[in-house]
Amino acid sequence: MNNQHDKILILDFGSQVTQLIARRVRDSGVFSEIYPYDVSDEFIQNYGAKGIILSGGPNSVTEGGTPRAPQVVFELGVPVLGICYGMQTMAQQLGGRVQTAEALGKSREFGFAKVRARGHTRLLAGIADETSEEGHGLLNVWMSHGDSVSDLPAGFKLMASTDSCPIAAMADEERHFYAVQFHPEVTHTIQGEAILSRFVKDICTAQADWKMGDYITEAVAKIREQVGDEEVILGLSGGVDSSVAAALIHRAIGDQLTCVFVDHGLLRLNEGDMVMEMFAGSLGVKVIRVDATEQFMGKLAGVTDPEAKRKIIGGEFIEVFDAESNKLTAAKWLAQGTIYPDVIESAGKGKKGAHTIKSHHNVGGLPEHMKLKLLEPLRELFKDEVRALGVALGLPPSMVYRHPFPGPGLGVRILGEVRKDFADLLRRADAIFIEELRGTVDEASGKNWYDLTSQAFAVFLPVKSVGVMGDGRTYEYVVALRAVQTQDFMTAHWAHLPYELLGRVSNRIINEVRGINRVVYDVSGKPPATIEWE
Repeated sequence: MNNQHDKILILDFGSQVTQLIARRVRDSGVFSEIYPYDVSDEFIQNYGAKGIILSGGPNSVTEGGTPRAPQVVFELGVPVLGICYGMQTMAQQLGGRVQTAEALGKSREFGFAKVRARGHTRLLAGIADETSEEGHGLLNVWMSHGDSVSDLPAGFKLMASTDSCPIAAMADEERHFYAVQFHPEVTHTIQGEAILSRFVKDICTAQADWKMGDYITEAVAKIREQVGDEEVILGLSGGVDSSVAAALIHRAIGDQLTCVFVDHGLLRLNEGDMVMEMFAGSLGVKVIRVDATEQFMGKLAGVTDPEAKRKIIGGEFIEVFDAESNKLTAAKWLAQGTIYPDVIESAGKGKKGAHTIKSHHNVGGLPEHMKLKLLEPLRELFKDEVRALGVALGLPPSMVYRHPFPGPGLGVRILGEVRKDFADLLRRADAIFIEELRGTVDEASGKNWYDLTSQAFAVFLPVKSVGVMGDGRTYEYVVALRAVQTQDFMTAHWAHLPYELLGRVSNRIINEVRGINRVVYDVSGKPPATIEWE
């Protein structure tokens, strides 16, 4: 728990987008954390929150046994904001009434909605996307609910409405309780950032003192306090998270850190050499390079289930670290680049009752026999905060702002069984795709398409298709290209890459990578798809 900053406590009722609330709050410069809705009264009383936000969730307050906010939330004397399910449980717990859309004779709302905002409360005053002919402020928002508040609790007044949801927001300004049926945390709610910033800064009076440049001093002190004079080993993958973790820990304890760079045969083209050059060469970090390709491929042989592959790769990483720690007898700590979304998405902090989307190799499945203590200096940070921290630490922006790369590497970009020959084909195809994205400039923005996309990569499909090369018939493998644009990685749109660029990439892959004769482009959004295929 971070005690050096003003804090907003987010109680999670299981929404898949709860972490976006914390992201938006932190974007406003205020520290926030997510915890399960059923934490103890004592925890909430001792947390020291300047305000509390109740998230959305998949349940219905009209049913018995569904989650409720701890009553102490409404007795602390701090501002409270309820969002979607959070609004409904606030209403019901404080004496109002919630009913299903069917009982109210109304339609359920999922997706875009236009809300009439009544700006007579501090939360919405002066905030609107447009004004109606009658002079009413209108907000373009994202709704996702089947239940609605039908009767306001005592002391509350109406703050917003739609035709399908007459009570779309409510407020009790005397007690500083506010609630909205829509989701201000998602980008589809245009004024969502302004609404959350208004609540956090103006209503909760939280200080905007959460800055990565200043955070380095705190993080270095915390690492030194944790580690003392003991030695640390870190699994360096070459990705942003482990690289920033390595730079931060090295800043704190210098030569007490030894990085173990595991080449599992699932890295991008020439990545191993680049990692060694940057860390061992430029930064002076102690790095041991371990070629464990045969070990990983042997364990993955015949395995096709995505979760099984992730767990095998994560387990083998730990086994390698165990082996190296036996050589480094003074090593007492295993450092990892775990970041906050990893913790949340793996059904960690704040996710009771929520569905696990996928596991992450660095937050789950740690063997019980692991001899090392765990050091996770980035565990509280979102990806954009990790990048800002990396720049503040002096890492090259070209490395810090590289697209995300999964911990299991190409192991989850090869569908089905992972084989060395598949990995060799995929890494060459992927390198061509990235090279063309970097080399193609969009005239309208002046930026290259790599910078205009949030994540781009190739996926190996374990199917063959018929093709023709010259006068001969081919029967070879297929790769899919994936490129998305997103602000938060919780929702994403497929990138509308120029046809000329896609055509050039396809031609180069088919001509230069023997064994691939067909290239397809993924035009799925998230949701319903995920960004990675596995």
